[in-house]
Amino acid sequence: MFNQDFLYWNIIKTLQLNGGYRILQISKTHNEIWLESTQKNKPRIIRILRHDLDWSNWMQRDMEIAAQKLEYFRKKLFARKLEALNIYITTYPPVDDWYFRIEQPLHAGKNGATSLHTLLIQSENNDEGLAELSKYVQVPFQIDNNDLLINQETVDKLKHEVITVANQRISHEKNLLQNGRPFFTYILIAIQLAMFGVLELNGGSTNTNTLIKYGAKENFLILNGEWWRFITPMFLHIGFFHLLMNTFALYYMGSEVERLYGKLRFLLIYLFAGFAGSLASFVFSPTVSAGASGAIFGCFGALLFFGTVYPSLFFRTMGANVIGVIILNLAFGFMVPGIDNAGHIGGLIGGFLASSILHLPKHKQLGKRAIGLGVSIAILSGLFYVGNTIKPYANDPQYVVSVAQKQIEANEYEKAYQLLLEAEENGVSSGMLYFYLSYAEIKLGKIEDARIHLEIVTEKEPGISEAHYNLALVYIELQEYDLAIKSAEIAAEADPENESYIKLIEQINDFIE
Repeated sequence: MFNQDFLYWNIIKTLQLNGGYRILQISKTHNEIWLESTQKNKPRIIRILRHDLDWSNWMQRDMEIAAQKLEYFRKKLFARKLEALNIYITTYPPVDDWYFRIEQPLHAGKNGATSLHTLLIQSENNDEGLAELSKYVQVPFQIDNNDLLINQETVDKLKHEVITVANQRISHEKNLLQNGRPFFTYILIAIQLAMFGVLELNGGSTNTNTLIKYGAKENFLILNGEWWRFITPMFLHIGFFHLLMNTFALYYMGSEVERLYGKLRFLLIYLFAGFAGSLASFVFSPTVSAGASGAIFGCFGALLFFGTVYPSLFFRTMGANVIGVIILNLAFGFMVPGIDNAGHIGGLIGGFLASSILHLPKHKQLGKRAIGLGVSIAILSGLFYVGNTIKPYANDPQYVVSVAQKQIEANEYEKAYQLLLEAEENGVSSGMLYFYLSYAEIKLGKIEDARIHLEIVTEKEPGISEAHYNLALVYIELQEYDLAIKSAEIAAEADPENESYIKLIEQINDFIE
């Protein structure tokens, strides 16, 4: 019996210290242990059972139960395939035929996703079994089975060493999850609540003008130099329910990330993710938006990065929940209109990239951090380029009009004309686009074209008094005075305080007389 116990604990110790395996689970009687490794080209899971086998049919049933348990574990890990090794430590082999049961691996799950290989190692004659085990785990085993040296004391000492190493690793993992207490999480929540109060006292948090006044993301204003709107939206919320959901999310997710990364890293990750979410929203969504969702998705990104550094710990603790919540929220965002999923995805990627740059506490990894920085710069630069250069031809009339307006103010009429004409050809359509297009056409002497576009403007946007005024001037140029007087009168009705409109009516009447 001592030989069997000694062999059992010695194999576990060797796998711990030299094979890169950690204890995943241990039975109450300590006769069954599951180990895990994340190293490539090795079985992901090893299950070791110290048991004297009598009949091979019992071994078959036990293997099938182990395979089903491994299949459940594979799904929990979100692993496509799982290779596992099952080891029996027995004094003697089963009395009946058993070789055929372990010649081929036992498969479980769809398409045999889980594969279980089985070894039988005899405590009395273990050379062959240990040699085969060494091939699987790429670790040599040197076990002295001298009966004179093995007793209960030596077994207990070996067992104590194994348990001590396991407890040290558990303590190390707990320390990884506790690198700081939440601090900035609470500060950010307080800012959110305070800003919500400010919005409610100044027009309401669902009032678009109020949101824009206090810093919501608005593409036109950003394009006109208000770059701070990439940051401020993460502190504003549209309605109480929006605030409530994001505050709870920040409390739980922010606290978790701040514990993992520490206070300063968390704050930088949060702000960078919020910025990235606003930038992605700026590029892909023309609507006014606000909320901490992008930054909160950045917290998810930070947790995913933690999962790439410590995959085993991640999936054993939070992994399944984190991935599930991300998928659920993104799916919800795609199905429900009005949700800025571009900001969510941008924040998720931003949080992951920020974490790759800052990395976890006590991790230098300068090379990998440099790669993360390079990727971040490339992605952000690409988004800025798309948002400021390609965007005019991406069905965003507000942007086209803003650029054309600046060109007209600089007397660059030909540039404005070409920009607006190309936008129209690409399907961009709005009253203000046609208004500035007609203005450029008037300045370039394209009077007939200006007439066509001004007539479109006055039909689409009848409230633009200046469009009626310009159309009246075009009609005068074309000597169509009856139409000119009608347009001038409409302009005067829309803006009776404008003296230019009154004078134009008088001038047209003089022409008619």
